[in-house]
Order: sequence, then C-alpha cells, then structure tokens
Amino acid sequence: MVERDAELAIVDEALDQLTGPGPDAGGALLAFSGPAGLGKTTLLAELRRRAHARSCTVLAARGGEQEQSQPFHVARQLIQPQLAGTSEQELRAALGGWYSIVGPALGLCAPEQGPPPDPQGLRDGLDWVLTHLVVKRAPVTLVLDDAHWADPESLSWLAAFAPRAEHLPLLLVVAYRPDELPAHADAFRTLPGRAGQAPLPLAPLTPAAVAALVREALGDHADDAFCKEAWAVTTGNPFEAVELTAKVRGRGLRPVEENAPQLADLAAAQRGSGLVARLERLGPSTVRFAWACAVLGTAIPQDIAARVAALGTEEAAGATTRLRDARILSAAGTTSDHEPETGLEFVHPLIATAIYRAIPDALRVALHGKAAAAVVDAGLGSSAAARHLLETHPENDPWVVRTLREAAGENLRAGAPDAARALREPPDFDERAAVLYELGCASLLTEPANTVNHLRAALAEPFDDPSLRQGIVIRLAQVLAHSDRLAEASESLAREIARTPDVRARLRLQSEQFMWDAFNAAETDSPARSRRLTRLADRLTGRDLTERYVIALRAWDACLRGEPVDVVLHHAGRVLERPFSWAHEDRGFEVPVLAAMVHMYADRPGRAEELFEAGTAEFERQGWRGAHLSFAYSLRAYIRYRRGRLVEAEELARSGLRLAERVGRRTPVHWYAIAILLTTLLARGRVDEAWELAREHEFGAPFPAAVVFPDSQTVYAELLLARGEVRAAVAELEAVDRRLTPRGIQNPAWCPWQLHLARAVAADDPQRARTLAADAVRRARAFGAPSAIGQALRVAAEVAAPQDRTELLREAVTLLSASPAGYELARALAALGYGLRDADLLTAAVVTARECGADGLVEEATEILTGMGGALPAAPPRADWVTEEEIRAADLAVRSEKEPEPTTPDWVLSAACRKLGTDRSGLRAALEAFARSST
Repeated sequence: MVERDAELAIVDEALDQLTGPGPDAGGALLAFSGPAGLGKTTLLAELRRRAHARSCTVLAARGGEQEQSQPFHVARQLIQPQLAGTSEQELRAALGGWYSIVGPALGLCAPEQGPPPDPQGLRDGLDWVLTHLVVKRAPVTLVLDDAHWADPESLSWLAAFAPRAEHLPLLLVVAYRPDELPAHADAFRTLPGRAGQAPLPLAPLTPAAVAALVREALGDHADDAFCKEAWAVTTGNPFEAVELTAKVRGRGLRPVEENAPQLADLAAAQRGSGLVARLERLGPSTVRFAWACAVLGTAIPQDIAARVAALGTEEAAGATTRLRDARILSAAGTTSDHEPETGLEFVHPLIATAIYRAIPDALRVALHGKAAAAVVDAGLGSSAAARHLLETHPENDPWVVRTLREAAGENLRAGAPDAARALREPPDFDERAAVLYELGCASLLTEPANTVNHLRAALAEPFDDPSLRQGIVIRLAQVLAHSDRLAEASESLAREIARTPDVRARLRLQSEQFMWDAFNAAETDSPARSRRLTRLADRLTGRDLTERYVIALRAWDACLRGEPVDVVLHHAGRVLERPFSWAHEDRGFEVPVLAAMVHMYADRPGRAEELFEAGTAEFERQGWRGAHLSFAYSLRAYIRYRRGRLVEAEELARSGLRLAERVGRRTPVHWYAIAILLTTLLARGRVDEAWELAREHEFGAPFPAAVVFPDSQTVYAELLLARGEVRAAVAELEAVDRRLTPRGIQNPAWCPWQLHLARAVAADDPQRARTLAADAVRRARAFGAPSAIGQALRVAAEVAAPQDRTELLREAVTLLSASPAGYELARALAALGYGLRDADLLTAAVVTARECGADGLVEEATEILTGMGGALPAAPPRADWVTEEEIRAADLAVRSEKEPEPTTPDWVLSAACRKLGTDRSGLRAALEAFARSST
C-alpha cells in the first residue's frame, strides 16, 4: 500500500461516515480507476479488511474477462453467498414477492413456467433485494473489482442503483480500467461526482516509492542506481515492481548498480512471452493446469480445473502448489476470515490474460469444449457451459445445439433476453426454424429490429410444424405492431390466414389480426372489418381463450362505434364469465385491457378498476415493470380521471410516465402516459403546467399510427383551446374528424372531438357549433351512458341560444348525478348555478369540484358564488369510503323502480354512484362487488 495514503484516508472517511452514530452517518460512492497493475485490487482488499474491522457486512464481486457473457454473474457473486444455504421458506421470506423473478437470475431457484420478466422488472427486483439486504445487515460495504469486465446485465443494474447508496447504510465501491469500461457503465464515471467525490485515478509509484519497495524486500543496502532502474523498467507500476523484487530475490541477485542492466530482462519475464517461458519451466502438467484455470476464469474449482487439464487429484494439487510458489495462482480458500471460500484465482488479471492468450488456438477451443462438459457434469447448468461452447467451432453437434438452446431458455426465463449467440452453433436443418423462433422471442423486448429479422428468416426455412409456424407469425405481428408498424402486422397475419386450413388455427390468427387492426389509426376498411367481426363474434360461444378474445374485440368495437351500452356490456360479460389473464404466456395484454376499458366508457369504472388491479398484480408478479406496468398505471389514472378523482389520477399518471420514460419517448406507452397526464392537468386547471409538459415531451404532430386513448390529437387540440389558440385547435379537431369518421368511430364517450370543436367554433359560427353539439348528443344518447350524455348536454348548453340552456343543463345535472362522473357533474352544476344565479347549485359545484381536486373549477365557481353574495362552503371532511347512508340510498334505488324527479337530484345517491364507480343501472352489481370486498 505504498503511496496510497490519500486513497486510504478517503476510504477511512467513507467508512467512518458509514458506521458513525451521528446524523451525518450514511452511505457513499467511491470509484477507483487506473490501468492494469496500479493496485486497484490490493486497495480494495485493504478496504474490505477495514470494513470487516468496523463490523460491516461485505458484499464482494469481481468481473472476469472470461465470464462477461454469463448473465448476472456479478450479481450472483454479490448476493448469492448471503442467501445460499437457506431453506426455501426462508428464501421466499427474504425475497418477498420477487422470489420467482429475482431468484432464477441469482441462481437461487429454478425459473417457473410462464412468460419471463422484462429486464426493467428484473432490475427493480434486484434493487428491492439489495436494498432489503442492506437495511437488514447494515452497515454494508459493496465492492466490485474489475467492473470493466462485469457482465452487462449486472453492470447496468449496479450503475442505475448506485445513486441510492447515499440514502442507505451502504458504501458502494467500484474499481475499473477507464479505457475498458463499457458504454453501459458510463454512469460510474460521473456518479461519484454527484456524491461529492470525483472518480479517484490511481497514479504510478514515484521513484522513491519503488526504492522503498526494493529495499524492504532486498535490504537497505540496495543502491540508488539499482532502485532507479527498477522504477524505470516497471514505469512505477506497483504490481510489476513487487513481482520484479520477488524475481530478484529468487535469483539471488545483489541489488547493486552493476546488476541493474539485468532488471529489464527480469521485468520482461513477468509479461507475455517471458511469463509463458517461466510457466513452461514448471512442467507440462503444470502448464495444462494453468491453461485450464485460464479457460475457467475466476473462482476456479480445483476439481473442475483438474478434469479440464486431464490431471489426477494429486497431480492437480502439485500443479497448484507449483503455480502458487511461482506467484501465478493465489491460494484456494477465503479472501478473508469473514468471507466465503472463492476457489483458485490468478495472482493478477494480467497473468490470467497472458496465459489465456498463449494457449494455442486449437487447444484453447478443445479446452473450452472440455470445460463445457465439466461444468454441466458438475451440476452448474447449461448457462455456465454456454460461454465455453461459444468459443468452440461450429460442428453441427446436437449436444452443443441442445445445450445452447437450453441456456438461451434459462437466460430468457431469468430475465436476460439476449440469446442471439445460440446461432453460433448451426442447428440441424430441421431445427433451424425453431432456433430462429427462440431467438426472436428472446430479443423481443430489447432488439425489435433483430426480432423481425429472426422471425422472417424462420418463416423462410422449410419446416412442417403448423403450430410452430403459427407461433412465428403471431410473434412477428406482435413485434411489428409494437414498433408502430400495424399495417405490416395485419398483412403478415392476413397472408397466413389465407394459407391455414385448420379452422381453429385460422380463428386464432384472425383474432390477432382483428386486434392489431383495431389499434391501427390508419386502417382503411374499418367498417368492413367491424361487420366481419360482428358476424364472427356473435356466433361464438366463448368456449376457449381464442373465442373470448374475439368476443372482447367485438365489445371494444361496439364501444368505439357507439352501439348501445347494453350490447357492449353484454359482450364484455361473456368474456369475463371466467378469469381472463393479463399475462398469458403466448398472448398479449392488449385484449384484456380493452375488455376492462369498455366498462369505464359504459359508466362502470369501478368494475374497470377491479380488472386493472388484478391485471396490474399479474404484471408485478411476472416482473413486468416496463411498458406493461406503465400502461396499467396510466390507464388506471384515466379511469380515476373519468370518476373525478383527479388528485389520484395525477399521481398514477406520473407513475405511468416515469415508467414510460424508461421505455422511450414517442413510443405507444409514452403517448398514453403523456396524453392522460395532460388531460388530468387540464381538468385540474393547470394549463400552463400542461403546456410546459407537452413541450418537454414533444407532444404534438406527427401523432402515432397506433390508436391511443384518450386520442392524442384531440388532447393536443384541447390543450390549444385551453391556451386560447382557437384556430390551431380547430385545424387539429377537423383532422381528427377526417381520421375517425371514415372508420365509423362515433362514440363521444371515447373521443369527444365534436364537443371541443363546437366550443372552438362557437364564437365565429354558432350554427355550426350547435349542429356539432346536437350530433354529439344524438350519438351519446344512442350509446346510452349517462356520463357521455351529460357531458354532451353541458357543451350543447354552452353553445346553445340563451333560452335553451337551462333545460339542457338541468337534464345534464340529473343524468350526471346518477353517474360516476364527478368532475363532469361539478362542471354541469357550476354552469347551471351560474345560469340560474342559484347559490345552492354553485355551492354544490364548489363542494363537488373540491372533492374531485378540480382546483381551477373550484376557484372559478367560488369567485362567482362570492360575487353573488353567497357564503363560501366549509370544507367537509372527505370520506373516500362509501358511507352507510350512501349504501342505504343505493340499496333503495336498486329495490325501487321509481326514478328521482329531474329537479331534485339525490345527492346521497349521487355520492354512492361516484364512490361505487357505476351509474344507477349498475348499482346492483356494484353493491354485490362491494359486499364481497368488504368480507
């Protein structure tokens, strides 16, 4: 540890901060960088010793040049020793709900059947497990050496996790070679700077330090010229300086000036060919054992190395001893008294690299082949063997193909979807399509372009398995659709439908085509597709999952086209008679989402939320933390918005947007998240904030090819209208008309573009505004949802002649009072109260808007109310739960056929509808669901 006092002082300061009792105690980040041999490993070993002395739990790992292709190799080194050996019950308790997601990645349990977690979900799980471990075993020091060689999955996870160290009892320390750190770990170059420290570069030793090393090893009589030459030939590299003094002592060379010229040759013997020559002098069996160790990498089991080297137990032990004496291998055993056994290690990675590269090419390939067989026989699994098989020559070996495919499957189920390397060993002719299909499945979440190539190549292969072909086509359509290429997705399915003779297989393909066509905003024959879908769905019984998917799509199509709400709910009910999984292994989540959303538009948002809660729970159990969970949060936010629970809607929408940002901007999930958040902010009266958010996220033209709800262009137009940019809003809304009307989408509950356009043109063309509003009212009545009719009536009143407004608003208030749409009710109450100059109605509007979190409407209605001389209502204690009085009112409404008088709305019943999430006609089912949930 010569000339490392400054670094050790920083280490001690960080450890003192970690273990100190005061309020300043806490975690930190440290990064040490420098070329090979400058003492990073030695410094980290000393750090670990000092951490143990302070009673820290130490988690340690080391990247390996040979292990970079093993997913989660570093993560396993860090966490597995802390949990290995525990019972399954204890392990489940330690991993919590992340057991089936994180356990396989850490090698603690076998992956379960079913769809794999997405990479972001797995990273979230690893975050939770490490955070839980740190809190439970605090204080903790996490040390990663040779970070530049860590596997990408572990390194990207740790780089993202690193900022949390400051907020945990965790000192996170990494060491790396700066020129070799991969791009996905660039955060380590900057994160410590945010933590108040710059990455600490290690400097070479000065001549005085090398002289001190020489004299400590060889005696104080070493003269200055000898010491100066030692510094010159090692360039101040600590590893080379220590090794050089050991060689001088081993040779019995006197440290005097006349022997100084020999130091250059001795130094060269430590590297490259010199090291190889020194190794060869130890004998053939020792050379083979060293080669086997170099092939195996780090933490080398001696018995496996012996098998790869074809040595007996005694020969291997002798070779180990000779390599230790030659300072090539370090001793097998523990790194310290507090840490578990690690197996054999090379004294320095430079030695390992030199020996590995010195192995003759053909022999190195053969050794990797033997290593693959050895690790499989040792029970380490196909994933451990895969990295060795990748170094062998493709020979069409069935065992190699099978092992690589198994490894790819293991990696995929463990959350590491990059299995493309399986093609390095060409499969048999009849297996090639299946392998290409597996590659497509593996790269779906991370490399959609490669997925398309793999799947199209698979279809080009000659094979006879119809089920495999169907799977390939469906997966191809899925990735095309998720890449915003919906027309291509539909075309690929249409081609396959035409050549599929089996009726059930054809129906499955048709269901997929109907789904992607429904999401294609540019579909040209939507009305014809709707007719085909209606004819097909109405004769299906729902006997299997495919039929239920078709029926669910029929319900959604009926909703968009504005068919009567009873028809929509009838088809949705047929689908949901039995559980409808959102995370089915070979299906997308899109159709279950649509089956839930039709309930929201049909004034059953409570039922929609039930379905979303179950679906979200499925996503989280599967570890789907990316697009799937973002959709779930964003659409739940939209449901809360429709119920008038705007504060909760905003919170959920922001959560959905944070997840969407991980996936990428201008992706479908991002459009959903930002549109729903903007809609909510506008309802809350925060127009300027909504505009800044739209600018920040580039929300505007060109709009997505996929159907998004709420419709992105309509939301953008509403934002323009709120800012007073009327002409621009009109242009956007007329474009929405041209896009949706030919498709037969005319339900104002789904897209109220007519209502926004009526408001926009009212000042310049009142007759057109009234015509638009009247048509929207007609369409809403045809659909039949009270919230849709009430909203349309309110806007119709806004643009109507003064003498017609009161009647329209009275009906709007009556309908909305018997609906779950709290925000729309508040707007209608405010409009009616202002028109009639009725303080009681305005008071009700203020109270309702306040409950909704519609701050802008509260301010506006309050100003009008106080201007009329009315008293500002006190804020009553908000009851989010359904009160007994509201339950009694709802129960009475169910048992009574008498409708309330239009002029005397029942506010208790209205509150019950909002809280139960239903209109009056759905109260019976909502009360039954409430009773079930209460018990």
